[in-house]
Amino acid sequence: MKIALIGAGNLATRLGVALVAGGQSVVQVYSRTEASAAALGKTLHCPAVTSLEQVCRDADVYIVAVKDAAFSGVAASLVSGRSRALFVHTAGSLPMSVWEGVASRHGVFYPMQTFSKQREVDFSAIPIFIEANNAADLTLLKALASALSTQVYEADSRQRRALHLAAVFACNFTNHMYALCGHLLDEAGLPFEVMLPLIDETAAKVHELPPAEAQTGPAVRYDENVIARHLEALSAHPEWQDLYERISKSIHHDKLRFNPD
Repeated sequence: MKIALIGAGNLATRLGVALVAGGQSVVQVYSRTEASAAALGKTLHCPAVTSLEQVCRDADVYIVAVKDAAFSGVAASLVSGRSRALFVHTAGSLPMSVWEGVASRHGVFYPMQTFSKQREVDFSAIPIFIEANNAADLTLLKALASALSTQVYEADSRQRRALHLAAVFACNFTNHMYALCGHLLDEAGLPFEVMLPLIDETAAKVHELPPAEAQTGPAVRYDENVIARHLEALSAHPEWQDLYERISKSIHHDKLRFNPD
């Protein structure tokens, strides 16, 4: 299959590299940012363009990996004159229905992972969730996904919305906690590296235990003395103080709800 990548951000970059490594033919990259388009085109050894009018018209699949807010401005222009191809987006938060009335053949190709341009990933271990508006294209997407990953799932738009929301808690919010941790350590004159063994063990535990059972710390038992001291230590940061208190109560309520003993 001839594949055109629409977008040159973090996801598009890592997906493009994986597609080429898996033997697929990425024939072109589009990005409105010239530097991003050129960089990914060079990496994938294919032409790069910065105008939708320049996007090739003979690709079999167009994979749209742009910000959700930019999707509507890209979709209609992209499909025009290329209506026989299959069009898919890569977003967990967008329903498949955004293609309705735009592309007759359409679907979703959602790799659920956090991506950075500069960091390599093993796509074979990344869950890929697919959906299509007809059986033939669903089979095509399943074959494409299976060439990249051993974890391929069919998921409708409602399920993907839940996946994306859960991923925000598991990844984005968790990483923000790391950032706040780093700020507190900086203020104390300590390096972030001292937290890495704790972070690694916390992540490792949930491979063996349900997260609710793996939870430890003062909030589980709601140790008011410890919590009060922590809140006092955060007095210079009222937003962090509020966040600490809300999360502590959430942890305690979760413990009471699911593990009352």
